[in-house]
Amino acid sequence: MIDNKCIPRHVAIIMDGNGRWAKEKGLPRTAGHREGTKRVKEIVRAAADLGIDFITFFAFSVENWSRPKKEIDMLMRYLSDFLSRELRSMEKRNIRFRVIGRDNPLLEGLQKKIREAEAKTKDNTGLTVILALNYGSKQEIVDAAKRFAQSVLRLELRPEDLDDGSFSRFLYTQELPDPDLLIRTSGEMRISNFLLWQLSHAELYFPRKYWPDFKRGDLEEAIREYQRRERRFGGVDVYKSDN
Repeated sequence: MIDNKCIPRHVAIIMDGNGRWAKEKGLPRTAGHREGTKRVKEIVRAAADLGIDFITFFAFSVENWSRPKKEIDMLMRYLSDFLSRELRSMEKRNIRFRVIGRDNPLLEGLQKKIREAEAKTKDNTGLTVILALNYGSKQEIVDAAKRFAQSVLRLELRPEDLDDGSFSRFLYTQELPDPDLLIRTSGEMRISNFLLWQLSHAELYFPRKYWPDFKRGDLEEAIREYQRRERRFGGVDVYKSDN
């Protein structure tokens, strides 16, 4: 059973294994990505039902631009179609939508759809869904350092004002809580330049299932595993489930 009093507030997911899922079924890689978009919709609904407040999906990294152009174009089309289909559903379900990452070189049409979805859902008070798109954590930290330096040059801050709390306010995730749980599907055990700063105290969970096979029951099992962990943050026990 899931302890509803100890649900992770923020879950981050690296959606890995779409291409391998398709290859093992004799399908093109794009079929894996298409199936993966269905899982996003299912997991978003499950997260809302379970009482998770924030869920972040690693949708496209800065390193993914090295993939074949045909695959990139297909991924961007799937994302654009997803936004078009799901915006009304997000408004109806009281879901707030956010994107983190660099704008360029995303197509202007896609950027416009993202801004529209963010604007139309900004006042919603339910689950916040975040897509990390054209995202890299090292790049995020560099961008944050530049913004802090610019604040110093404008005499808004002093170098000695910098600490981990003040630095966090310059990150893309400045108004979001750090993830409590990271899930990476496909059995790969690395975080691949994803939320390096924010994951410093997160619990890590690496199921072997590919993302297209990861469903509601798998999210529930990840939460049960999270609740079995001891979270001490360098001190005494903070939480351990009796499950």
